[in-house]
Amino acid sequence: MRFGFMVNNVETEEAGYTTVRLGMEATNMGHEAWFIGAGGFTYDVDEKIHAQARAVSKTNYKSNEVYVKDLQGPKARIEYITVDDLDVLMLRSDPSTETGARSWAQTAGINFGRVAMRHGVIVLNDPNGLSKAMNKMYFQLFPEEVRPRTLISHNRDEIKNFVKEQGGQAVLKPLQGSGGSGVFLVRPGDAANLNQMIESLTRDGYVIAQEYLPAAHEGDTRLFLMNGRPFRYRGKYAAFRRVRTGDDMRSNIHAGGKLREAEITDQHLKIAEIVRPKLVQDGMFLVGLDIVGDKLMEINVFSPGGLGSAQKFEKVKFTKGVIHALERKVDYMRYYRRNFDNVEMATL
Repeated sequence: MRFGFMVNNVETEEAGYTTVRLGMEATNMGHEAWFIGAGGFTYDVDEKIHAQARAVSKTNYKSNEVYVKDLQGPKARIEYITVDDLDVLMLRSDPSTETGARSWAQTAGINFGRVAMRHGVIVLNDPNGLSKAMNKMYFQLFPEEVRPRTLISHNRDEIKNFVKEQGGQAVLKPLQGSGGSGVFLVRPGDAANLNQMIESLTRDGYVIAQEYLPAAHEGDTRLFLMNGRPFRYRGKYAAFRRVRTGDDMRSNIHAGGKLREAEITDQHLKIAEIVRPKLVQDGMFLVGLDIVGDKLMEINVFSPGGLGSAQKFEKVKFTKGVIHALERKVDYMRYYRRNFDNVEMATL
């Protein structure tokens, strides 16, 4: 089978990234795995989508480091491929990192992915669903019972009133962004600094003001969902915990958080079941839920990472489970094309 992985920039992919792990797994399982950067697509005069793409030259790898080195180095296969001939195109770019001169790249995968879908390619996550999730407002479309109390505003007085209503303690963060960038914890007694925090955030757009969850002190749990259900492979949940260190309220790994093994509870599974209908409706194949206590803090739909961390603790190859699921989707698609008319998408 022929798989395509669309990323922000092939040259900046790293060995630990989930997309690299998926590409290596696909290669080791006998498939073609092509990597396409956000600027690599072309809608050509033949009305097909083409792309400048890279693939490794060998068929088996034991090391992520060697795989990504071959992918980015002179030994890589570099071809002008026809995206419409791919079996699967996975959109794995993060639009929140594409700012300034590269703002054009935010919707590249969505726009070209939509056309590829019309030509019969299985595109995941669904570009029409991803277009709804271009900022954190998407999170507010899920049931209220799984979300912290939230205000989204550009009005400084409204933000300050919300913080006051929360007893002087709240979390402030930008509507656009990811990875814990620009996140502030307001504590009682921070009135002198609150204006500066709000001014810093409103300079770049709307602000999310959110109730502070005391359970956040112990970090959060990343739980992967596949096709709307908790992702299990060989009896293990694809999940891990991130715990904060020192006084930094963020548990993101690049913000200093530490990894721990996750224990998936009935509460985690209940949250997953509550959000499942909308995720399925929006065509979200692989998603990462960030859960604190009994609340959902974030839904990662663009390029949820951390499968390698889950594999480290659970000792199973979740990447293999993802590729098996893609194989089943392709097999179903081929079956329906042979036996039925006007079927555009196969589902499991």
